[in-house]
Amino acid sequence: MQRAAQRDHHSAPRAKRLNRVLVCAAAVPVMFLAAACSSDSGSGGGKQTPSADAKGQSSASASPTVQAAAYGKLPDACKALSAKTLGDLVPKGDKSAKEGASSDLSTRAGCSWSSLDNNGVKGSQFRWLNVSLLRFESDATRGTGEAQAREYYQKQVRDATSTADAKNVKSQPVSGTGDEATLVRYDLTKKEGAFKQQTVVARVENVVVTLDYNGAGLAGDKTPDADDLSKSAQAAAKEAVAAVTAANGGKAGTAPGSSSSASPSTAPSKSASPSKSAPASASPSASQSAAKS
Repeated sequence: MQRAAQRDHHSAPRAKRLNRVLVCAAAVPVMFLAAACSSDSGSGGGKQTPSADAKGQSSASASPTVQAAAYGKLPDACKALSAKTLGDLVPKGDKSAKEGASSDLSTRAGCSWSSLDNNGVKGSQFRWLNVSLLRFESDATRGTGEAQAREYYQKQVRDATSTADAKNVKSQPVSGTGDEATLVRYDLTKKEGAFKQQTVVARVENVVVTLDYNGAGLAGDKTPDADDLSKSAQAAAKEAVAAVTAANGGKAGTAPGSSSSASPSTAPSKSASPSKSAPASASPSASQSAAKS
């Protein structure tokens, strides 16, 4: 009896210790589970925050806007010059208009005329005239239509002054013709005769007008006066620029307003332009026109 009582006395503390161990063991998974849930909850919240930040950055980096192009149309190139002007410049070819090839006449257009006035044994007088119109749209990547037109205008002037085999090359600014204009003149000698070439490059807003005019005395006829040809070319270029202005709602013959003073448009611009294109002028060179004669 005494031994049994002693066993009971010693087994009681062991039972209490065992109970504490079992309680602690049962509590451990609960703690791990709580920690795991807390960890998952924290990581989920972390993912949401960068996502919100990314959305903010995306909206902040919206496409920039550029100033809308001032002119959205081109006139019919073959009607850009009056019948009187054509009669003066190409007297035997005012009905010989040939429209240049174009996939979009609202951005690129051209027309040419040729005249051969046969004077019999005295020879003949040849004239060739070409008008090329190129319009640029504003684009977020390429810039404003005006900036693209200005760049193309400068390129056209450089090309005209660096024509192969040209002699006595001269250039001068032309006033009263669009926003800026330059006359380039030179002599070009071919087997058909001595050609006097006049090229007027003008920019009005986002449109570049290139007018080529040349003349030659063929088969012994006298060479035309370069100053007379130059005056005629400048007058015709001014008329072509006025036609561009009139086609876009302006009054023909008046100076256009400067588009650089306009405030930038808040609306996205139209997709762009022929400058994918800043293509070369559609007008043939004087040598090409001579070959056609």
